[in-house]
Order: sequence, then structure tokens, then C-alpha cells
Amino acid sequence: MLEDFETSSLHRTLPTNMSIRPGQLSQQARQALRKEFASTNDDLILQVPKVELHVHIEGTLTPELRWKLAQRRGIKPRFGDSNTQFSTVEDLKTAYANVVSSAQLRSLEQTGHLVTFFQAYYSGFDLLQTKEDFYDLAWNYFHRAAELNVRYCEPFFDPQGHVGRGVSWDDMMDGFRAAQDKAVQSSWIMCFLRDQSPDSAMDCYTAALKYKDMIVGIGLDSNEHNRPPSLFDELYTLARKDGFKLTAHCDVGVKNTHEHIRQVASTIAGTGLDRIDHGLNAADDPILVDLIARRGLSMTICPWAYLRRETYASIAERLRILVAAGIRICISSDDPPYMDDSWVTHNMLLARKMCGLTDTEVLKMVRDSVSMSWASDEVKRAILKEIGDIVG
Repeated sequence: MLEDFETSSLHRTLPTNMSIRPGQLSQQARQALRKEFASTNDDLILQVPKVELHVHIEGTLTPELRWKLAQRRGIKPRFGDSNTQFSTVEDLKTAYANVVSSAQLRSLEQTGHLVTFFQAYYSGFDLLQTKEDFYDLAWNYFHRAAELNVRYCEPFFDPQGHVGRGVSWDDMMDGFRAAQDKAVQSSWIMCFLRDQSPDSAMDCYTAALKYKDMIVGIGLDSNEHNRPPSLFDELYTLARKDGFKLTAHCDVGVKNTHEHIRQVASTIAGTGLDRIDHGLNAADDPILVDLIARRGLSMTICPWAYLRRETYASIAERLRILVAAGIRICISSDDPPYMDDSWVTHNMLLARKMCGLTDTEVLKMVRDSVSMSWASDEVKRAILKEIGDIVG
């Protein structure tokens, strides 16, 4: 177990030259890349209308919003698994900047004061209690997305992480709906926590049917270790019969990820799901690449999310393989505040840089993102027309 995040560690920063293996970007290198992208003159990526299909609404909880919600509760925010309280927003920003992946933690067993992504992510849930809190969370993302020219999005949300704390479905969903009604066009994907039981997921699914007008798809996220998607086959089969679209995370560089990709692509719910979230390791296996391409499956890829786990070169090579295979890909942001504050635009710029994408290839990826979305045909036509009007 990770040791408690002690008070003395509040000002401790991750060594800026730390990486898991040669070729992986250090924190310092990632920050330099982020700074480079902040001053980019890539007008195409900055201005083109976008669709975002892989972003966790709870993962958009910025340090500033975490601080605001804590003040609303009359407490100081914590971060990670300890009860350490932060005294300033700047300390909280430093903690966000130093989040590590589990892979990094294993490589630094001698360091007991680092906070992993899941610890950082779930420690923010306790501050989400009322309709106003969920509204603020969703609106904060929708407002940022609009500034980045996102025209349609399908945020994930994790209801088990909220109703299990006593939050009411109505407070959660009414907060989301209030933000959605005044923001960019969107539909929700309800994710089941794969590290909880299928029975818990089924209870959640039953309760969620009341909000079917808001929820377009069913997903699967959280800790993937020894939790294959096949555990949730019965639930996915039911959801398909009920008319939901289906997707699941196949995280990068984790145990059995190739088998998980195979299940998602071919067997779950009878014939496989409709999309794959992450799934970058499919590029390691030509059989998986062929399966995904042959089935016409699309993939949501969040390149910045992989920089703490994989080498830059390996991410680039795998992404190029998927692009070359003609697989439809939507570049998205995942959990931006926890990933060097890199939002959808930064991820698109990274994908372009990694793969040497031409303007034509960028536009194909953008249009593919629209076509693979679960928006209405009317919404898709409008976005595609706007893209055409801008780029000619």
C-alpha cells in the first residue's frame, strides 16, 4: 500500500528527470511540450470544430474547482488517500502536477509520498454532494470545451462512486442536466466501476434507466487489474437490448490488455462492443488490428494519458499503426487536470507531432470523430458542414 501523503510532502515535487525507462518523457519534458503547444500557431487544430468522446467528468475536477467545492463545505481539500489538508490553491496545483501512474510508483518503491492517478481522482469525489456541486463540475468542463471549439461531447460519469456515498440520483443527474441544457451539445456515457461487482453494476443500471433520455451509452472504467470485461457480459447484453451504445476501457500497458481488447472487439454482448476506449496495445498484434478494422470499430485515444506509462516512441509507433490501418480514431483528453493540464487540443497537437499528420490526415481524424460519435444525424450533419465551411 502507498504510505500516507504526509504534511512534509506538500512541497515535495516529483524529480523532473524521472521516467520509467529510456525514451519516456520526464515531467520536465512533458511540461516543455505543454508550453510549446500553448504557444502553437497550428490554426487548423486550434480552430476546427471538434468532437470529444473520451473524457471523465469527474476527471475534469481542476485544482481551482476542488478548492471552491471544499470552501463550500467549510473544509480544506485533501488529495490522495490521506487526510492531509491543503492550505493554498498553489499547494494543490503542485500536488496535481506530481500525480504518478501505478507503473511509475512500482519503479520508485523507495518513495512513499507519491499520489497515483486513481488516488487523486477518487479523493475528489467526496466534494461532490449536491446538485450545485455536480452542476459546477459539468459546467466547468462544458465551458472549457466550448472555448476549445468542441461542438459535441460524450462525457463519462461514474455513478457508483457517488450513490454509494449517499448522493441521490436526482441531485447528480439534475446537476448534470442543468449544465448540459446551457452548454455544448452532449450525451452521457454511464461507466461501471470494473473493480466493483457485476451485481453492483446491475443495481446501478436499473436505477439509471430513469435517465435514459440523457444517457446514450454504457462504458466500463476504473482499475482493470484482473477485471476482464467478460465479467460484465450479462449487463452489456441487456444494455444492448435496451438500445444503449456500448464501449469499454482497455487500458494501456496493463496485464492482459490484449485479451481484454479481443473480448471488447469480438465477444462481449454476443459480437463485441461498438467502440474501444484506449486500446492502444492492439497495435502490438496484427490479428487484433485486423479484427478492429474488419469490424469497423472505432477507438478513443488519449495520447497524453500514456506519457507517464509508455515511451514517446512506443506511443507514436502504435498510433501510426492504427491510423495506417484506417481505424477511425477520436483523439480526446481523458482526465486533463491530472495529466499536465492537457485538454483535447493539446492531445490533438501531440497526435499530430507524434505521427507527423498532414492537414488532410488531421481533417480525416476530425471527421471520423464526428461519424463515430453517438450524436443524432442532425447534429453530425451540422458539425460536418461547419468543418467544411471553415476548411473549404
